[in-house]
Amino acid sequence: MTEPLSQTLSTWLSRGDAAVLVRVAAARGSTPREAGACMLVGPVRLAGTIGGGRLEWEAVGQARRILAGIADPGPLDLPLGPKLGQCCGGLVTLTFEQADAGTVRALEASERTAAHALPSVYVFGAGHVGKALATALSPLPLCTVWVDSRAEEFPDRLPPGIAKRCVPDPLAEVAAAPPGAALLVLTHCHDLDFALAGAALRRGDLSYVGLIGSATKRAKFLRGFRGAGGTAEQAGKLVCPIGGDRVRDKRPAVIAALAVAEVLTALATRQPTAEAPGRTCLACKPGERCMDAAPPQKTGFPG
Repeated sequence: MTEPLSQTLSTWLSRGDAAVLVRVAAARGSTPREAGACMLVGPVRLAGTIGGGRLEWEAVGQARRILAGIADPGPLDLPLGPKLGQCCGGLVTLTFEQADAGTVRALEASERTAAHALPSVYVFGAGHVGKALATALSPLPLCTVWVDSRAEEFPDRLPPGIAKRCVPDPLAEVAAAPPGAALLVLTHCHDLDFALAGAALRRGDLSYVGLIGSATKRAKFLRGFRGAGGTAEQAGKLVCPIGGDRVRDKRPAVIAALAVAEVLTALATRQPTAEAPGRTCLACKPGERCMDAAPPQKTGFPG
């Protein structure tokens, strides 16, 4: 994740810089951000966002007028219509708080609460794609755990918000992942990949189980998984190749971007082990359907 606002504000205050905390107190209709979103405004610096555009431009101007002592820090109602040069059609109420040490403590408390509710993502493998995934996941509101048995493969400085687990037995981390987590498997060893993916699928309570590889690797894994007693329903949860097969670009950063989009979509459905995108078959090639294929599951965002 990006640096918490509490940490940014603490740094600003320690330097003697003044700041205003701008918060979306209420959001009605179509708005760029939800109630609770906030940002920091200093005389020359900004941190965080309440949605950008004219809305944020107006908020920054008001906050700086407050800092200059020429405006009162009262709430501000902003209809997002033609007068503001926006077409969202909603209504946003903003509050403005001149920040101090108490603001830092309040932000820290709210950030701790929010952190407990973050979805978990486990990345198994610290090779090229693993590194690209860690970088892509870093700024996102996720609890990301990066697992490998090879200490030398991790960079000296981890991307912000990424927790490293250098363990001799990565399989134990599959069992430790909380229900609803997303797992991406891309280690240096196919046998380890298969063991990790198989253990993840057998759990049955994960939002996403992704295995890097080709259609051939996918078919080989599923034959072995079914042969070892894995059910058709469990096998149907596998996402392989990760990132889909429509974009045929194998550069690590591209694979990571596509896979992260899949993970975010799966987590947003709030359903355990959403079906692999575009897959109706359990052990055949992409686009084919065999007789033991489980029926497609419907997914959707909660209302």
